[in-house]
Amino acid sequence: MDATYDAWAGPTVGDLGELVVLDRIVRRLPVGSPLLGPGDDCAVVAAPDGRFVVTTDMMVHGPDFRWAWSSPEDVGWKAAATNLSDVAAMGAVPTGLVIALAAPQDTPVAVLESFADGVRLAVDALAPGCGVVGGDLSTSATFTVSVTAFGDLGGRAPVVRSGARPGDVLAVSGELGPAARGLTRLFREGVDADGEPSRRAAVASGADTDPDVGRQRRPVPPIADGPAAAAGGATAMLDLSDGLAIDAGRLARASRVTLSLDADRSEGTAVLDEVALHGGEDHGLLATFPPDVPLPGGFRRVGIVLDRGDDDLVRGGVPVPTTGWDPYADWDGAAG
Repeated sequence: MDATYDAWAGPTVGDLGELVVLDRIVRRLPVGSPLLGPGDDCAVVAAPDGRFVVTTDMMVHGPDFRWAWSSPEDVGWKAAATNLSDVAAMGAVPTGLVIALAAPQDTPVAVLESFADGVRLAVDALAPGCGVVGGDLSTSATFTVSVTAFGDLGGRAPVVRSGARPGDVLAVSGELGPAARGLTRLFREGVDADGEPSRRAAVASGADTDPDVGRQRRPVPPIADGPAAAAGGATAMLDLSDGLAIDAGRLARASRVTLSLDADRSEGTAVLDEVALHGGEDHGLLATFPPDVPLPGGFRRVGIVLDRGDDDLVRGGVPVPTTGWDPYADWDGAAG
């Protein structure tokens, strides 16, 4: 098994201590424009219309990423991107992140600096103007990241999961399937003779440079399409974190409707193979729109909303299993 920090040299977090390490991390993070940023007990951020959206998500070494397959910069990117996507799914513009890190004592400080670089790169690429306004640093036997994200609704109502209505068009924005295909290839070709995750095996097999593997490491959610959907009349929306089918089931149950996927592959519709349906971690958006509303941004039609029937999701009248990623059922307990 590849050693977790083989490629990283220099002092560890245990060598330098919390204050020095925090200073070295904070200087690499995006600042944004808070009323008061890191350094006090709390940050102060603006809420222009008196409301804000807030979400939190964790990434834990083992069930959420493997050091053998992802660099610290990859992990920083993904930690930011997954939370920015949740903000966008409410129709809001991301305005601030709060990041808490727990790292083993022997973690090289360079690992945390690279993680911070990944956060900055993701924010700059996906949500310019957003910044890291605070956080915390602690120690743990397992590298753990917790990100809380804030967003501005811009005077609009939030787009919730429970607003879909019969007759609405079902549409997706963003990629469907690359991250799952990439992960499948890593588990097939990025392992050593004992089946343990291996950077060497990933490189030797060519998996390391596979674009799908790149999307597994660094998803590119369509952040701007969240506010665009809200402005364009979306009636319901959510982030596709665990797979189209399982997340569509969540929207259907919240709205008390049945979602019917298009059976054909006509121009302007998204292609939905089994990986697109049941793979996850692309962090696209699934939304419903009134039938007379032009689909905004990168949204493509995938189906229609029906009155509530016996099933959450159907295709050609046939029930589609609403399955996807479940960390309690699907994690094998390994790290790597």
